Amino acid sequence: MIETMSATAVGREWAGGIADGRFPLLQWIGGSEAAGVFSTELTEPSRKAIIKLIPADIDDAEARLSAWEAASTLSHPNLMQVFAHGRCEIDGVQCLYVVTEFGDEVLAEILRDRPLSQDETRELLGPALEALSYLHGNGLVHSRLKPSNIMAAGDRLKLSTDGLAFAGAAARPSAARTVYDAPETEQGIIEPASDLWSLGATLVEVLTQRPPEWDGLASSEPMVPQSVPQPFAAIARRCLRADTARRGTIQAMLARLDPVKASPEPEVIPVKASPAKSRIVPLLALAAAVLIGAGIWVTVSHRTQPPAATQQSESAPPSEPTPQVQPSPPIAAAQSAVPPPAPLPAPLPQAHAQSQTQPEFRPEPQPAPRATQTPLPAATGINPAVVNQILPDIVPSALKTISGTLRVAVQLTVGADGTVTDAALTSAGPSKYFAGKSIEAARHWKFKPAEAPSTWTLEFQYTQSGIHVVAQPAAP
Repeated sequence: MIETMSATAVGREWAGGIADGRFPLLQWIGGSEAAGVFSTELTEPSRKAIIKLIPADIDDAEARLSAWEAASTLSHPNLMQVFAHGRCEIDGVQCLYVVTEFGDEVLAEILRDRPLSQDETRELLGPALEALSYLHGNGLVHSRLKPSNIMAAGDRLKLSTDGLAFAGAAARPSAARTVYDAPETEQGIIEPASDLWSLGATLVEVLTQRPPEWDGLASSEPMVPQSVPQPFAAIARRCLRADTARRGTIQAMLARLDPVKASPEPEVIPVKASPAKSRIVPLLALAAAVLIGAGIWVTVSHRTQPPAATQQSESAPPSEPTPQVQPSPPIAAAQSAVPPPAPLPAPLPQAHAQSQTQPEFRPEPQPAPRATQTPLPAATGINPAVVNQILPDIVPSALKTISGTLRVAVQLTVGADGTVTDAALTSAGPSKYFAGKSIEAARHWKFKPAEAPSTWTLEFQYTQSGIHVVAQPAAP
């Protein structure tokens, strides 16, 4: 989306200044009246970085700072790292700033010269989808996905992180809308599905050097040119649907992009026999062959007995059937199924770049919700039957974005031993971030043992001053 407009402009004449007493504004990179971007330098360790400056008189200043605080806790190989953020003053102008990783190359610059090939597009799209999936899983949305915010840092493709927002938060106002802005953002809605719309528009531009044409009406959908090849055309059309519920999921797009990776065929790897097994296996195979031959001889001779013998055998008591011994397979047939190592997407393609192998990303384990070691104040309304209550692990600055009281209700099923056996949201509220944190904390509550299982309702109440919880047993 377009940056929030401000009455104060950030200009290139600020180059040579210092932000927050520690970040030199080395070179003007670009920007607008809403924001300015400069190169800067970190001291420990010494490295090049980017600093973005925004006048502090914008309406959503606190929301920006909260989102940058959340972004600073993220760790993903395809997201720009946030090193620092805060407030500063430059030439008498109060500003917000965020310092992020330096991008060696920007996708928008490549597209000025040429479109990407299908292979390059596939290598770009995979990491972008993985990064979005990680953001959405942490209650955040990118909100500004387009070629100018897709970069290469070192040997990796990375998405910018200076414009992240909490899912469910109010969309930032903009002076002008573009095809990258999903229709619902005009009504002040920002959600994960909005990122998919932006991804669809970006995908078309990546392959054609032009974004798709769109009249800007909320009920209409941009046209995907016939020249866009599959499966990218199908993915782009799915992303650019006006109805958010029909845009699909990231996992479905990854499966369409690489069906083999989504359902890998097991790789057959022969097991190497030890010297002892190498001697035993031929003996077992020979013994099995002898037994099979004996079994065939008995069967044939039994079938060729004269009728009298047959009648006598029918009148005789049944004998135990001779067990059939199956031959032991050669050791080469003993195989284990191991999924093949699926090739991971390469970084932002370059004309003469050599192929790089990108290590598989495994999300870092999220910290467990903090336990309340001291009794909560009376305002929390904790029932005496509660033995252990857990408060959601909320980024403190995220509370500053709340106006009034944000409520999330969770219903718990509690076993007779007092442990929670099931938890479900009954009222998620306007933010997926706070809803997810609420249900995560609720699962760790503990109650006094009872004669029978019970049902409880927890109402988490979030305000700028803190978190309050009201726990009540459900009516029988």
